[in-house]
Amino acid sequence: MHVLDTARLRLRTLTLDDAGIYLQVMNTPLFHRWIGDRQIRTEAQAREALAVGPLTMQSMRGYSLYLVERKRDDAVIGMCGLIKRETLQDVDLGYAYLPDYAGQGYATEAAAGVLAHARRLGLRRVVAITSPGNDASDAVLRKVGMRFEKILKLTAEDKGTQLFAIEFGPARDA
Repeated sequence: MHVLDTARLRLRTLTLDDAGIYLQVMNTPLFHRWIGDRQIRTEAQAREALAVGPLTMQSMRGYSLYLVERKRDDAVIGMCGLIKRETLQDVDLGYAYLPDYAGQGYATEAAAGVLAHARRLGLRRVVAITSPGNDASDAVLRKVGMRFEKILKLTAEDKGTQLFAIEFGPARDA
């Protein structure tokens, strides 16, 4: 299902047919370094992860991670969307891209679109988490208006996770 368009990108809900790209994104070196190794190694595991993760969240909450496609050639470049994690009080902006599309402004463009979508959904606050040292991700969050709030520990083993946030004012009548 189509969710939103930006100048260069189209975002849509994920489906089980996206298991191949999901598998690729989850196994990039940067995903493992900054987000973590989810131990998803096969398309069957990717389908299962999609089913219990993004597809269930979309069905239950009306939002989730979205597939990001480049409009000019329909290239699938990654994922960006909204996630409700048990470890965070607020809805979280999350994203991950294939390495070939890094450094071209796509993450910032998609994140800005997803934040506008969050506001249309009626969310008043959205957060994002990054690992200390992930300067590229920190820059994306700052460009879309999020501000650093604090370091928190999501698990007992967590050495520290940075929390960014943005709060939306009252929705304006169109």
